[in-house]
Amino acid sequence: MKHLLLTLALTTAALPAQAEEPVIENATARQSGEHWTFSVTLSHPDTGWEHYADGWRVLDMGGNELGLRVLAHPHEHEQPFTRSLSGVKIPAGTSQVHIQARCQVDGWGETLYTLTLP
Repeated sequence: MKHLLLTLALTTAALPAQAEEPVIENATARQSGEHWTFSVTLSHPDTGWEHYADGWRVLDMGGNELGLRVLAHPHEHEQPFTRSLSGVKIPAGTSQVHIQARCQVDGWGETLYTLTLP
């Protein structure tokens, strides 16, 4: 029985913790001339400098990066939070983009937020 418990404890300890990717709660876009400004609201269980949501990006529907917003510090006491990115050039004829969030520990999230441009 001790052997079984030890094996179970070692196996469980070796498993990675279940990560929570940043969640895009909302996103908006507004055009000014030929450039766009995006405002994105994120939530993530930031724990401090060791683990926090550290960015988001605007992608075309083919997955090409059009703009990147780096988040330079944790927001453990401000959840959800909204940050903006200006000066994004969107190709003519584009009607939708994806927004993807990143965590400094777990990388880019799998979930893409689809935003229809106004």
